[in-house]
Amino acid sequence: MKIFRWVWLAITLGLLGYAFYQGMYVAPTEATMGDIQRIFYYHFPSAMMAFFFFFVSFVASIVYLASRRNHPQRALAADAAALAGAEMGIVFCTLVLIQGPLWARPVWGIWWTWDARLTTTLVLWLIYASYLLLRKFADGPQMQTLAAVLAIFGYVDVPIVYYSTTWWRTQHPAPVISGDGSLDPAMWTAVLWNLAAWLAWGILLAGWRYSIERRRQIAEQHAALHALEASLEVTF
Repeated sequence: MKIFRWVWLAITLGLLGYAFYQGMYVAPTEATMGDIQRIFYYHFPSAMMAFFFFFVSFVASIVYLASRRNHPQRALAADAAALAGAEMGIVFCTLVLIQGPLWARPVWGIWWTWDARLTTTLVLWLIYASYLLLRKFADGPQMQTLAAVLAIFGYVDVPIVYYSTTWWRTQHPAPVISGDGSLDPAMWTAVLWNLAAWLAWGILLAGWRYSIERRRQIAEQHAALHALEASLEVTF
């Protein structure tokens, strides 16, 4: 298992390096925005990875709710996956909210505007930040159930974020993968390499975080079992 992780790490680093080369040196310079447009090769993959890992949390939360009574071990594994997915989703969503203003300032002349895309993305970040705060500070058997419900509710905002530029007039252009030819075909190679690289990086960290959470769960179960055995010994 450790060998697999080291191999995955090496592959991830290689992908990140090659994706950077594609985005910074191989992809053509955009005619209107110039080199500042190269942020796109990180901004777009960050958004897609946020959507992907929030989806992981969404599905895992459904599995947790469906399994918590009849399959407790499966439910615990799903809960750990939901937490890991939400944490990685927050990381990528944070990157989106940082990269966006860095791109917007030289192109639009503003750091931020309350258009539909930006506002719904911020709402998405706030929902999953609330999820993580609930996981950290709440306690008791109902915490995991409440967190799962919140993760499911939060994912409803993901399609709203994506389709916001279609449903409303916003500062943002239409989605680049909508098939309208808004992205130069010569740029797609850099986009795809960065998608692969950041997916590999996200899976690496999410898998590591999942393992940590599973070890914590198992340690808690063992501690509870030992406490029960000790109480029984005292009683008898």
